[in-house]
Amino acid sequence: MSPAIRIAGVTKRFRSLQALAGVDLEIGQGEFFGLLGPNGAGKTTLISCLAGLARPDSGTLEVMGHDVVRDYRAARMALGVVPQELVFDPFFSVREMLRIQSGYFGLKHNDDWIDEILHHLDLTPKAGANMRMLSGGMKRRALVAQALVHRPPVIVLDEPTAGVDVELRQGLWQFIRKLNQDGHTIVLTTHYLEEAETLCGRIAMLKSGRIVALDTTANLLQRFASHALKVTVAAPVVLPPALAQKLTRSEGAVLEFGFERFEEVAELLAGVQSAGGAIADIALGTPDMEQVFVGIMNQN
Repeated sequence: MSPAIRIAGVTKRFRSLQALAGVDLEIGQGEFFGLLGPNGAGKTTLISCLAGLARPDSGTLEVMGHDVVRDYRAARMALGVVPQELVFDPFFSVREMLRIQSGYFGLKHNDDWIDEILHHLDLTPKAGANMRMLSGGMKRRALVAQALVHRPPVIVLDEPTAGVDVELRQGLWQFIRKLNQDGHTIVLTTHYLEEAETLCGRIAMLKSGRIVALDTTANLLQRFASHALKVTVAAPVVLPPALAQKLTRSEGAVLEFGFERFEEVAELLAGVQSAGGAIADIALGTPDMEQVFVGIMNQN
């Protein structure tokens, strides 16, 4: 069985900017996959190349075995993309927009599926509303519906919950989870790292156009440590280099360390106090994806 997405040796330059610097990646059919990285890492450029909106300078990209350049029509039929930007036609209602989108893919009499999408995305009451009259969160949901209208086996979500309130976000993820359970491959980019941690089975992290980490979510969470210690000090403190290396996050008076054995907690606390830190509070927990993300970005 061919992978849902295969990316091999992809590079892309915009004048002096090397947006992609040799990306190799395979995503299996039925995966819920996370693509993470800071702003400017190359995530949106990679998605644009995958969708045929940009041509790579070198390398190949395939969707369900179809080359996105040589076999563009089949590749595009197999892919649904929810863009990061709120791009829409202001002259049509939600239902009209979805019917027009169906027509782009040669689909007639698609109203039953459109009704189902509208229902699951809580858009049914807005089906007759003009797109420009919707709130930002509703517009984003309409763009999700637009990406799903031709029932693509592979769905790419580029920051799908930006500007969406908590209640709508939960409903959206419930629907996306169902699509994944039904066999759809989901690729998610998000700055809400807790979403990636909860939803994705595997995660790739990009930095400066290169993949700097690729593993299962569980393995990434265990990469730095099995446990986390959060120490709040009365005032910011400068730690000695040996102790600073154990930090997974430092924000003002809040220090977070990773550790494997609970015996290490006393050593860490003693080290903070020896550096002149007056401890105001401590908390124990497990590393989260934000800690892992910051750690990997700082390493590379």
